[in-house]
Amino acid sequence: MERRRLLQLATAVAGTTWLPRSAWSQPRLPDDPFTLGVASGSPAATSVVLWTRLAGAALVGEPVTLRWEIADDERFARVVQSGQAQALPELAHAAHVEAQGLAPDRWYFYRFTAGPWVSPVGRTRTFPADDAPAGRLRLAYASCQRWEHGWYGAWRHMRADAPDAVVFLGDYIYEYPMAANPVRSTGSGWVLSLDDYRARYALHRSDPDLQAMHHACPWLYTWDDHEVQNDYAGEQAGVGGPPVGDFPRRRAAAYQAWYEHTPVRASVLTRALQGLASGQGLRIYGQQRFGRLATLLLLDTRQYKSPQACTPGGQAGSGVVNPLQCAAWGEPERTMLGAQQEAWLAAQLARGGAAWTVLGQSTLFGMRDFAPGPGRLLWNDGWDGYPAARRRLVEALQATAAPNPVLLGGDVHENWVGHVKADYERPGSTSVGVEFCGTSITSRASRPETVAVRLEENPHFVYAEADHRGYGIAEFTPERLQVTLRGVDDVRRKDSGVLTLARFVVEAGRPVVQRA
Repeated sequence: MERRRLLQLATAVAGTTWLPRSAWSQPRLPDDPFTLGVASGSPAATSVVLWTRLAGAALVGEPVTLRWEIADDERFARVVQSGQAQALPELAHAAHVEAQGLAPDRWYFYRFTAGPWVSPVGRTRTFPADDAPAGRLRLAYASCQRWEHGWYGAWRHMRADAPDAVVFLGDYIYEYPMAANPVRSTGSGWVLSLDDYRARYALHRSDPDLQAMHHACPWLYTWDDHEVQNDYAGEQAGVGGPPVGDFPRRRAAAYQAWYEHTPVRASVLTRALQGLASGQGLRIYGQQRFGRLATLLLLDTRQYKSPQACTPGGQAGSGVVNPLQCAAWGEPERTMLGAQQEAWLAAQLARGGAAWTVLGQSTLFGMRDFAPGPGRLLWNDGWDGYPAARRRLVEALQATAAPNPVLLGGDVHENWVGHVKADYERPGSTSVGVEFCGTSITSRASRPETVAVRLEENPHFVYAEADHRGYGIAEFTPERLQVTLRGVDDVRRKDSGVLTLARFVVEAGRPVVQRA
């Protein structure tokens, strides 16, 4: 679809409160259209985004008018807001309702109706006002949920852990056709077109444990590579699958499908329109405040990044590289975030105003040397492959004196916990903040048996573990942060139990990770 038309449709739907009767579109719906569930996201002090996507053969080419309600109670005896929105075929019959005028720091219930059908009930919340005191924030963080690699029991256990919100850090879908020794099948081939991406998202959204976690609380998002293609970087195609001659077109289709299936504001499209000349697709980086307790900064480490340097064999994509044999490694212009996002981030860090500064981004931040003993081997797709960009971010944290920086990441399918160093070339340099890079929901680790050796080689990390799939729970108070790492017993079993792998504490004002 022409992007200006997409923008007009998305903003019109998001802003709808009440439609005249003549604008109603109601095809006959013989089957439940809410099989993909509901979700909420982008929580602010007085607003939240409500999402659903209708499914069913009767919807082909037909717009559908939905009614939405927000209530104080699960039985909807006390409805506080209601309205109507259109689910349009141009947007895969997805609806993004930006509910405004809600009370700060409150839990709500919401639902949609279409014809005789009523959606599942979702639970969401607003955040405290920017200047309000807040005693506790309980965030869950997770990433990397490859369908074929296992069941989504981690989401079931996360729901029981009752977070205030979920921060999803990338790889919501994978574009691959199949895995070796799959636990379950996608039933399809490579994901290449808009219809392919829509179908893969719908497959994931059909999972009952994932749906239930979406129904439980609001989500905040960033993405990584597999929402488009493995190892893509900016406008450079990644690797894997049949050749696609027009990668920008494929990326645009993937970005549209991501928007259609994610409870984010229509403003991500508005900002993209303003930046089309510089190659932007969706402006997904942004900031959320949780009162005076935490500033949450969600970063985009894929859309603007420079191509990976010195991949072995001169290939596209990632690899392990000796930086001393790569002339481009330290070039200052190489970037993970792009100049505009870097400037935005520095300005946000300078604002301060909250006890904790939480950066959610897609991958491991600290240096991870793969070579035991002398010399270095570093992975060129993560922050290690962009040392000038990492140095600029660390310098921004120092220059702005951002309060209590905490970096959350994913991507590597392993748990890594450690300290953000002022200079990773000097192990004794100052710790600027702390880092918690999480394991995956299902995606397999490549070589878990090597983790102990790599941990010893990289002393700025205090913990690493690759045997379990799962998630993290980060609980913030004004005085301290406590992080609990949770892992399922066996991702190949639907009914797998869960265990606590480790627990850590960081005291406010002291960037030191302590094992609890």
